[in-house]
Amino acid sequence: QVQLVESGGGLVQAGGSLRLSCAASVRTFSTDGWFRQAPGKEREFVAAITWGGVRTSYSDSVKGRFTIARDHPKNTVYLQMNVLKPEDTAVYYCAVGCSAYGCSNPSEYNYWGQGTQVTVSS
Repeated sequence: QVQLVESGGGLVQAGGSLRLSCAASVRTFSTDGWFRQAPGKEREFVAAITWGGVRTSYSDSVKGRFTIARDHPKNTVYLQMNVLKPEDTAVYYCAVGCSAYGCSNPSEYNYWGQGTQVTVSS
């Protein structure tokens, strides 16, 4: 149906920055977001952005450090991650296609990227 291609993950030192990208094959006119999952832990909400871009939401653990944004002509959602900490280490997943008002649960999204590893060293 909808293919999502993630990029931008990698290894970075604590305090550094990375920008993740999620490019969709088609426009979905939806709220889209990012989740992450560390070994032995459940997938957790990171950030979401509405189609119009007026409203964004973040988990408390990343608020003030991460920024989610859109590029509509490219059908792309970004996650700018600054002041990275070792506890940010996880596989990050792009999620597309939430039609609910609040989109912080994985079950509310229709499409998922393949995941990209983010590793933050001390």
